[in-house]
Amino acid sequence: MTALLSLQDVSAGYVADIDILRGIDVSIPPGAITGLIGLNGAGKSTIMKTICGFLAPSAGTIEFEGENITAIAPHKVIDHRISYIPQESSLFNYMSVETNLMLPLEHLARRKIGLSKADLSERLNDCFAKFPLLKERRRTKAGDLSGGQQKMVEFAKAYMTHPRLCLIDEPSIGLAPKVAEEVYQWINLFAAEKMAILLVDHNVRRVVKMSSYIYVLSLGKITAEGKPEDFAGDLHEQVKAWLGINF
Repeated sequence: MTALLSLQDVSAGYVADIDILRGIDVSIPPGAITGLIGLNGAGKSTIMKTICGFLAPSAGTIEFEGENITAIAPHKVIDHRISYIPQESSLFNYMSVETNLMLPLEHLARRKIGLSKADLSERLNDCFAKFPLLKERRRTKAGDLSGGQQKMVEFAKAYMTHPRLCLIDEPSIGLAPKVAEEVYQWINLFAAEKMAILLVDHNVRRVVKMSSYIYVLSLGKITAEGKPEDFAGDLHEQVKAWLGINF
């Protein structure tokens, strides 16, 4: 299957001449969940920030639907229908839930033809149908929501843009188990809508279970990869040692 997004021999870092990522090759197919696992500091978030243009690669290329988007300006990523749900909050705390939800769509409406006011209203109603709690809290300031509710707004905001690809970075970290379980349901909702997903999460078993293909990252390099059954059986011994798990 032709890749929706591909990273080819990508190296990148935060300081000149010091690469966190080294020679990364990753391929993400359309309409599937791709998992990325590794210890803290391995470079997982760095991969996502490089895809979104927050970091410019020192080497290699990034292609989306066959188009070179290497070092794309971060504000243009949404134009390609790529959404990013970061580990940290990206909400404007002083704005209402509804205003936060509408911001990316209003950006698209300004930059693209064919997104009318009726379209904006329809998407908002669809979003509230998928996330009914947010309809109740639509006038509430984002900063007054609980951590789990803020994460829901993050997912709903991404959902509003109808992304082809959604990058999801540590969505359940710091959340109570019950709320974390809701997060995984939202990810399944995205998958049911045929969105491609690159998923990073500290719950390795869950990532392996949910993904159709998994990459293991260690010290900025891809050191193992395969389908879930490859990880359920003869999992690379080094990966077991890194992650401290037994499948």
